Amino acid sequence: MKRQNKKLTAKQQKTIGIAAIVIAVIIVALITWLAGVPLVKFASQPEKFREWINGHGIGGRAAYIGMVIFQVIIAVLPGEPFEIAGGYAFGAVEGTILCIVASTMGSMLVFWLVRRYGTKLVEIFFSREKLQSVKFLKTKEKRDFLYLIIFMIPGTPKDLLSYAAGLTDVRVPVWLLICSLGRIPSIITSTVGGDALGTKNYWFAVIVFAVTLAVSAVGLLIYNRICSHHKGEDMPEKSEG
Repeated sequence: MKRQNKKLTAKQQKTIGIAAIVIAVIIVALITWLAGVPLVKFASQPEKFREWINGHGIGGRAAYIGMVIFQVIIAVLPGEPFEIAGGYAFGAVEGTILCIVASTMGSMLVFWLVRRYGTKLVEIFFSREKLQSVKFLKTKEKRDFLYLIIFMIPGTPKDLLSYAAGLTDVRVPVWLLICSLGRIPSIITSTVGGDALGTKNYWFAVIVFAVTLAVSAVGLLIYNRICSHHKGEDMPEKSEG
């Protein structure tokens, strides 16, 4: 007896899609609560973090890279505690290198996942309103240069930009350049500040963090101005599947 191939109706496909998103959101929430929150708490205790890292040698560095990659993928987790902890545990130079490598790996992984699964994946972490705020990045004219400039400004939502990049037609080598070079300024300020804390140079740490906060505030203002200026355009959507 031949099996009949039943095609799902549009309503059934929509129902399955909604159910999949709900399940994915629940899974991400559980991962964030069970793994992400403890990681952020751990990274927010630099002295304990450094002791643990020093006690695990190369394994500790590999674990740190994994933590940063995890933070980039689970976009709701803040990146600053990991960057500061990296500077505190490894020093400014090594901490910066490790953090840039890990952040780049995380951004590339996010980029490929969004290219594969499309808007539905992005909407697990960001609302359509958030996506609409970066819709101007669909424009090819000067898009790549604008992406790099925005990425290099401390205070801009780099995790949102990483997810949104997968919805555009930006080429992989170009995106690799953007997400690696673009993160350098904000990572350096955090790791240098973390290193100053680690060496007990507290006044310098205060100055670094104060300047970073001021620059980030200005950067966020510039970013919001850019978004408002391009408010009339639409973000392209990449099909799922």
